[in-house]
Amino acid sequence: MPLVVVILGLMILGLLMIYSTSSYNAADGDQTGYLRKQLLAEALGSIGVFMILLFPYEALKKLGRRPWRYGLLVAGAASILLLLTPLAHSAKGATRWVQIGGLNLQPAEIVKLCLILYLAGYISENPEDINDLKGYMKPFGVTMGAAGLIYVVSSNLSSAIIIAGIGVLMLFVASKKWVWQAITFPGIIVLASAVVLNIVRTADDVSKLNYRFKRILVWQDPGAYLLDNGYQTLQALYAIGSGGLTGKGIGKSVQKLGTIPEVHNDMIYSVVCEELGLVGAAVIIILFGILIFRCLMIGLSSKDSFGMLICVGVMVHIAIQVSLNILVVTNTIPNTGVSLPFISYGGSSVLFLLAEMGLVLKVAGENAS
Repeated sequence: MPLVVVILGLMILGLLMIYSTSSYNAADGDQTGYLRKQLLAEALGSIGVFMILLFPYEALKKLGRRPWRYGLLVAGAASILLLLTPLAHSAKGATRWVQIGGLNLQPAEIVKLCLILYLAGYISENPEDINDLKGYMKPFGVTMGAAGLIYVVSSNLSSAIIIAGIGVLMLFVASKKWVWQAITFPGIIVLASAVVLNIVRTADDVSKLNYRFKRILVWQDPGAYLLDNGYQTLQALYAIGSGGLTGKGIGKSVQKLGTIPEVHNDMIYSVVCEELGLVGAAVIIILFGILIFRCLMIGLSSKDSFGMLICVGVMVHIAIQVSLNILVVTNTIPNTGVSLPFISYGGSSVLFLLAEMGLVLKVAGENAS
């Protein structure tokens, strides 16, 4: 029940903030357009949750067993490859959606769900195999392959990072031998740090850099690129700073009035800070903390490793995505497009997030039976 209450609380806050941030700049003057689309996605997602809860747990576990789990890999890969077909939908220079009728789906969200189910099934069926290098490399390779395919086909680095993080951390939790992770994590951090330092020290002309590298310079000094890449970051920081302790009040944001690009999507947390202040921003972080904690507790009390790993995968997904979004909005890390779960506008995101919540609630129900 605490998990259900937190999910509902986040969804209600999300709808409130989506209407607040989108009504001013709504397309075709339809002030409730984004709100209605989000409500529809949440309604479909809620139906999906009930369907998952009615689905027998043993039948759900079969999805993770051979040969069924290979169907998850095929489904994930096929959804990505649809981006290379006429069904692909582009927006703002990015091709990250598949349009089927009037419905836009983001394959990255499908891959996250499929990967969680695949790894939970593989690891629970082969608990000892992942403790040797050969057995470990198979699920690790699937994880990196999914992340790499998303990045190559859609240039969606943020989703690739999240997918890689989900897989690596699920393996970290399940494996008794942490030596490979102990080598991998520091190696990635050192390599990333070296790249960042090299760009910061040697780049004298931002126009000569790849757009991803430009973001690193903008992150270091957004004011130096006010009329270019630093504009969105600075406007978001102005919004955060002007909110104060209790905020200006719902609907009273100034920065959302055509100033912050993508304000109802990736940058919605900046308006949360402006309208609800430090108090409201902290409440949202606390709600996410409770959600993550409840996933952990349900996973720890699971009757089997499959249920435990489902909860771990969902917990890691939420934790990584929330952290990345808030760190980007506050300019703690370089800008990359990551939505805030349940709060940002996005039908695909909330649809599959609710499916993941349904899986966790199914495990909780199985624990109570």
